[in-house]
Amino acid sequence: MKFQDSTFKGQCHCGALSFQFQPEKIELIECNCSICTMKGFIHLIVAKERFHLLSGTEQLQTYTFHTGVAIHKFCKICGIHPFYTPRSHPDCIDVNANCIDGFSVQDYEIRTFDGQNWEAKIETLLGSGTVNRHDEGLT
Repeated sequence: MKFQDSTFKGQCHCGALSFQFQPEKIELIECNCSICTMKGFIHLIVAKERFHLLSGTEQLQTYTFHTGVAIHKFCKICGIHPFYTPRSHPDCIDVNANCIDGFSVQDYEIRTFDGQNWEAKIETLLGSGTVNRHDEGLT
């Protein structure tokens, strides 16, 4: 199902960070790597030009680890991670579908990705698309 003309809005728990985006499609992914599991992140990858931070720039905190390619963003007030730049898709924004206003992840199929074995499994996520091969996990 195509969603090019649909605009979705989302926010962190306290509402300090708000954003909107227009996905080309709705494809939800659950990754089992350590950080995605701990955060309960359900991935919805969106082209950067289709994502807009509406408020809260001053409340954004950044967390990086391992190679530092993934740029994790979270609200410094409530601690929620509503979006980030993933290392698997560094030209995109990865929205946490659980942070989208009025959106229920239960209404969509959720594809699983074995992020604990990223190197061996990344082609199952991307096919033959481009990817940063030196990284592990979706994160």
